Amino acid sequence: MNQETLALKANQPVAAASAESTGARPVVKVIRGQPTSDGAGVKLTRVIGAAELPELDPFLLLDAFHSADPKAYIAGFPDHPHRGFETITYMLAGRMRHRDNKGHSGLLDAGGVQWMTAGRGIVHSEMPEQRDGLMSGFQLWLNLPASEKMADARYQDIPAASIPVVVAGGVTVKVIAGAIDGERGPVDPAATVPVYLDVALPAGTSFATTLPPGHAAVAFVFEGAADVGPSAAPTRVEAGQLGVLGEGGAFAARASGQGARLLLLAARPLGEPIARYGPFVMNSEGEIREAIADYQSGKF
Repeated sequence: MNQETLALKANQPVAAASAESTGARPVVKVIRGQPTSDGAGVKLTRVIGAAELPELDPFLLLDAFHSADPKAYIAGFPDHPHRGFETITYMLAGRMRHRDNKGHSGLLDAGGVQWMTAGRGIVHSEMPEQRDGLMSGFQLWLNLPASEKMADARYQDIPAASIPVVVAGGVTVKVIAGAIDGERGPVDPAATVPVYLDVALPAGTSFATTLPPGHAAVAFVFEGAADVGPSAAPTRVEAGQLGVLGEGGAFAARASGQGARLLLLAARPLGEPIARYGPFVMNSEGEIREAIADYQSGKF
């Protein structure tokens, strides 16, 4: 293995060239996240879910949040409902207290993940708890198939120590969902068979991995910059930008001179109708009206 390249394949290591030879996915669109606010005025960068990319089946939303000013986030996200999809919160710094109307409470600390399946309905709050002023992380919304939209709500609270870390050639990969190099992420398999990797590349290093054919896939660079795609025709994706990936059997990225850190996300599209109203995502307008009525009548 080239000491400057980390190449991974589901459940077994491969040579760098073999991941590339299966067809590294090109970047078909580059999107810069848009500043917005949510909850009680928390400032966010919306990467998926804004006008330029309203959704990418099955991804519904990707928000990045980062602030060293507690006044920008301390009011948090008071009680609000969800139905019909999953929320995945990944904390890089700071911590978030979760409470819901079913009696569940938990503290999501730096490096940890909460994978919440809202299913038929839940009302919860996500309130930051200040630690050294900094709050940083991501929230992803992942759609559920019609067959699972009315399932019971459930949680997977995953501390940082339970997330496998693969290190080779200077590249560090945290495996939140999916399996690479014999390391499987701690998230129970979902209908969309997701891949969720946090990849840190020092300057001059490269990373390659196979991806399931047919999965929708994106790479969000949140530090530095990376050249993403086939080595013959890569696309530069800079911090704060999302690269939407085209078809192919692999992902490849090369760090710029300043290094890079990125999220690699992939999941199987559902190919189902999407009806969406705020925190409710169903398959028809009638189901949305039912969700609103159920919430207003206290049935969540």
